Amino acid sequence: QVQLVESGGGSVQAGGSLRLSCVASGASRSTGCMGWFRQAPGKDRKGVAFIASDGRTTYADSVQDRFSISQDNAKNTLYLQMNALRPEDTAVYYCAADPGCIRAFDYWGQGTQVTVSS
Repeated sequence: QVQLVESGGGSVQAGGSLRLSCVASGASRSTGCMGWFRQAPGKDRKGVAFIASDGRTTYADSVQDRFSISQDNAKNTLYLQMNALRPEDTAVYYCAADPGCIRAFDYWGQGTQVTVSS
């Protein structure tokens, strides 16, 4: 069983930056592939950024070149660096783990709120 705890959310003005963190615990082995998702009010949850076990990263078009996903395996921590934030980035952000790297995110954090004002 894997537990994920996000932190780092907050309120910023457009153009600002935030870094989200997600600490994983309870895993007896690598958490496999990891991802960040977000859910805006009244909208479906969507994938934002993903990192594979070999370090390859992919991003949603809407955040390409603004967001960066990374991980520190020694600290069991996943990060999402968010730059040039826009009001439309406002959402609850969740980290998730896909232990088998089969695009089945079985474990989710509780979410952290990001609010970007214009």
